[in-house]
Amino acid sequence: MIMDRQALPYARNGEWLSVAAADLLLYAHNAGIAVSPIEAGSHPHHVRIWLLALGLFPEKWLNRLFSIGGIQMDEGMVRLRNFLPGDPVRDEAFRIAQHTLPSASASVASVPTDIETPAAEALFRDDWCLVMDKPAGMPVHASAPGQRGTLDEAAARTGLLHGDPQPAKHIHRLDDDTAGPVLYARNELAQLRLDEAMRAKVIGRQYAAVVQGIPKRKSGTVNAPIGKDRHHRSRRIVTPGGDEAVTHYETLETYRGAALVRLWLETGRTHQIRVHMSFLGHPLVGDALYGGRDAILRHQALRGEQLTFRHPWSGSEMTLQAPEPAWFAEVRRRYASL
Repeated sequence: MIMDRQALPYARNGEWLSVAAADLLLYAHNAGIAVSPIEAGSHPHHVRIWLLALGLFPEKWLNRLFSIGGIQMDEGMVRLRNFLPGDPVRDEAFRIAQHTLPSASASVASVPTDIETPAAEALFRDDWCLVMDKPAGMPVHASAPGQRGTLDEAAARTGLLHGDPQPAKHIHRLDDDTAGPVLYARNELAQLRLDEAMRAKVIGRQYAAVVQGIPKRKSGTVNAPIGKDRHHRSRRIVTPGGDEAVTHYETLETYRGAALVRLWLETGRTHQIRVHMSFLGHPLVGDALYGGRDAILRHQALRGEQLTFRHPWSGSEMTLQAPEPAWFAEVRRRYASL
């Protein structure tokens, strides 16, 4: 169950989330859950049992908190140790971000200085989640130990630069050369809820692409399973034995020998849009791996436009739009002028 922040306010004190027991009880009663009040100052074991009976939080999360002494009751306030700092031993991206923080006199824009890294900006940040605008050319996560310049590193650094040592765990990914918004969870409760939302296919991802040729149908759906290409390590193909993959598309503009299309994903297979549009006979401009070409662009003309999801604490509908990259706008203008 996801809360309504207006009905269930919380306070953060360092690592601890504080919620009034009376507010929790009222929210549960409004949801049709009949539970008796808990006495102020109850033992953590009894608080855990009471919270489980409320049904407002995942059992797995509550049990783990209890195992680390992360459930307390101070008078009428339930305290939960939710906002844990990142672990630099287990989380390499977090460790790299810590080690590359600027000095007090350095500008944020100067970080890092020893590698070529495109800028990644935060579109949204709070105690619970983070949305980063990934530039083309930046991998979401490391593919080898010690790799620098990932979006995971940039996301961890964003929190640290704002004085918040919580980690950042990506909920979905984008190909290295695809630009657009990527959603991160900043604590375990948020991650559990956002992971569940991904499994339930209720996180909306909207993309724009320039494809070769003009689709015969202005809009449509590609429902074709995707699997690995046994003859090419990096490539995926439509194959009967592959994983379910569903892509919706709509043609927005047509050019001479190309079209601008908007796409929505129901599933999140590797290279899904690239594979499905190539399968239709309309590979993405610049996408050499799947039959696309372009005299100037050296990667696929694909960007994430918009991300929609329910906030993991408040339940509010969130809509984040990424600005159009200059290179994508240039591709559209170039094809429109042909």
